[in-house]
Amino acid sequence: MSAFLAQLLADLRATSPLEGASVALGLVYVVLAVRRSRWCWPFGALSSAGLAWLAARSALPMQAALQAFYVGVAVYGFHRWSAERDTDGHVRTGWWPWRRHVAAWMLVAALTFATSRALAQLTHAAWPLLDAACTWGSLLATWLAARARIENWLYWIVIDAALGVLFASQALALVALLYFVYLVIAAAGLRSWLRGMPRPAPG
Repeated sequence: MSAFLAQLLADLRATSPLEGASVALGLVYVVLAVRRSRWCWPFGALSSAGLAWLAARSALPMQAALQAFYVGVAVYGFHRWSAERDTDGHVRTGWWPWRRHVAAWMLVAALTFATSRALAQLTHAAWPLLDAACTWGSLLATWLAARARIENWLYWIVIDAALGVLFASQALALVALLYFVYLVIAAAGLRSWLRGMPRPAPG
């Protein structure tokens, strides 16, 4: 454990300005998302652009592609959240039917195994299976976030934990720490969005 902490501190001291800026912007994004503010999306786009570059340089091709995709989703998310606001200016939230979740899980599993095999054969990916699973799971979670579905936070709790391990294994300590912080904030986001759900009218 002491060796791990020593390596973590060494990696933190070696953090690049781009990594630091991407982490800071990512934190702003998720805090604003918890508050259901549409302005989370521009910060998320900038953070993802930086993380895409870092992941590409760290032999995590799926994560690089995922972060690039986030930039595009941020444009959609900003538009969607702008159009679906309540009287307080916050995006209206809701739930996804469970049948859609089952279908989505099956698709994510199939894509994960197919992609991980291709990564292992065609690239120098460090963690092909975990990288692929996190990528496709993140795509689902991001789509749910852009649609303001409450379940997105449940997905992020699991995905952020896995991504923290993934980036730590590649000596991107500050990015790894960011994802562990995201995990805590995702739990807070779930609680906040649940509290923000409208109460049913009295019968």
